[in-house]
Amino acid sequence: MEFGADFWTFVAIGVFAQLVDGALGMAFGVIGSSVLMATGVAPAQASAMIHIAEIFTTAASGVSHVAAKNVSWTIVKRIAVPGVVGGIVGATVLSNVDGKAIAPFVNGYLLLIGVLILVRGFRKFGEVEASRRGMPAIGFAGGTLDAMGGGGWGPVVTSTLIGTGHVPRYVIGSVSLTEFFVTVATSATFIVSIGIADLSPVVPLILGGLVAAPFAGLIARVAPTRILMVVVGLLVVGLAVRSLLRYFGML
Repeated sequence: MEFGADFWTFVAIGVFAQLVDGALGMAFGVIGSSVLMATGVAPAQASAMIHIAEIFTTAASGVSHVAAKNVSWTIVKRIAVPGVVGGIVGATVLSNVDGKAIAPFVNGYLLLIGVLILVRGFRKFGEVEASRRGMPAIGFAGGTLDAMGGGGWGPVVTSTLIGTGHVPRYVIGSVSLTEFFVTVATSATFIVSIGIADLSPVVPLILGGLVAAPFAGLIARVAPTRILMVVVGLLVVGLAVRSLLRYFGML
């Protein structure tokens, strides 16, 4: 699929997605994947494109969060390796199934993630010390679903940890930093398994993401978290519903 005429549109999507991701520790993948799948890109290709773009954006975002002292190394150590393993497993599974057959399931997953983000937006955030219990399982689940859905590391891991009472600032910083390692492993698996048919959307997404990524640490400190979560939740739900309606010939 040719995206040359939409170069600046994808740059803008990259900027918006990364600004939100910097504020919430989630959404670059789900926004990017939802947009790509809404334009007809197969699930595996969409996930691969998004993860390649995220190699660059998560690196810049992670450095920003470290500089802003938003990182809890306790969280990083507990979710990094399980997240990497989950990413490899998810990418391998997605690469070996028919794209058209799995499309409604991936869009259904994105719909559920959108609803989850909306629900989390109305939850009370606590201020507790990070518990180690359950973090490896959360990391593995997040990495697996992220690879299969083209996004999900932040919605699963960030929202779960924040929803159980951890300090949002440290969760967002830690999950964003760890995402770089998960993304590298997932991207490598996709490249080996299926290659990349079209890199044209990746470059503008990277450019847009890199413009916004250096501000991630600051954004996480000052952004209106609840409002952004509601906006992103509505966006992801809307795109997923649109894709499902198109798939079943209702739109």
